[in-house]
Amino acid sequence: MSQAPDKLRVGIVGGTGYTGAELLRFLVGHPHAEVVAITSRSEEGVAVSDMYPNLRGHLELHFTTPDVDRLAACDVVFFATPHNVAMRMMPALLAAGARVIDLSADFRLRDADIWSQWYGEPHVAPELLREAVYGLPEMNRDAIRDARLVACPGCYPTAIQLGYLPLLESGWVETSGLIASCASGVSGAGRQAKVPMLLAEASGSFKAYGASGHRHLPEIRQSLGDIAGTDVGVTFVPHLLPMVRGIHATLYSTVKADAPALDAMQAALEKRYEAEPFVDVMPAGSHPETRFVKGANMCRIALHRPEDGDTLIVLSVIDNLAKGAAGQAIQNMNIMFGFSETAGLEAAALLP
Repeated sequence: MSQAPDKLRVGIVGGTGYTGAELLRFLVGHPHAEVVAITSRSEEGVAVSDMYPNLRGHLELHFTTPDVDRLAACDVVFFATPHNVAMRMMPALLAAGARVIDLSADFRLRDADIWSQWYGEPHVAPELLREAVYGLPEMNRDAIRDARLVACPGCYPTAIQLGYLPLLESGWVETSGLIASCASGVSGAGRQAKVPMLLAEASGSFKAYGASGHRHLPEIRQSLGDIAGTDVGVTFVPHLLPMVRGIHATLYSTVKADAPALDAMQAALEKRYEAEPFVDVMPAGSHPETRFVKGANMCRIALHRPEDGDTLIVLSVIDNLAKGAAGQAIQNMNIMFGFSETAGLEAAALLP
């Protein structure tokens, strides 16, 4: 790829949702990026700072309708849209020479038939599924550098993969019987009006959903299978937490007979992630909380082996809008254009 300009011209398709707002929050402070186009069919002509007053004084743009020629003039285009939007515009954008980071689910799965099974419609750009690079930097950094199209992982899959990655790479755990019990704040459902997300519905309550099958499951199976080098058996059960943002994943696996002791596994996890700027292996026995990563592009994990038995537990926390979406997308952008991977992402998490 050609050398990146000092200041990237950035376009965002679908800037009115929580993920689009989070992209803007990170990008307005990025030393090498300038947002020059942001689109919304429903909010055309509205000032971005009117919709998001936190950006007053930081961004003087108005929403416009998506236009391929204008977007193709950008150095990089982010899609922060529901599924089935990016795949319709992607062939024309790539043909025009754009580099694209898609935060939707359109290009995460390599099999068009599996995608159609879970999303209920045909995939209209199946020829691009094999080209799309899965944007988990801790696993695919080299491929991301030269990619034209990066498919940013889902929020739940990010927390799950980063927890299981060292265990499956090392071959310490059985690849069948993996269990991922995960809980997310309500922003994971997007900004659209939905009755279950109303304050009176979600506050003071805790529930599972999608236990019989969730759209993130095939992505989780595919990516964990890539790590393990074989098919994996995984049960994924998501839950809704009565809070705005954050994901907590409790990940269970069965330890193989020849696996090392817990202290050796702890040391190996620390070594695996010591060069990763956005994964923090906490001290043995820790219990990471979602507030430890709020607003930050960070995953914090901790390892447990109850009573030295054959069950290994990894606790993994991320902010679903940051490392689970917008922050990870910008991390991918930094890799693609040769910037410091931490550029624009250095801020610590918010406490309290």
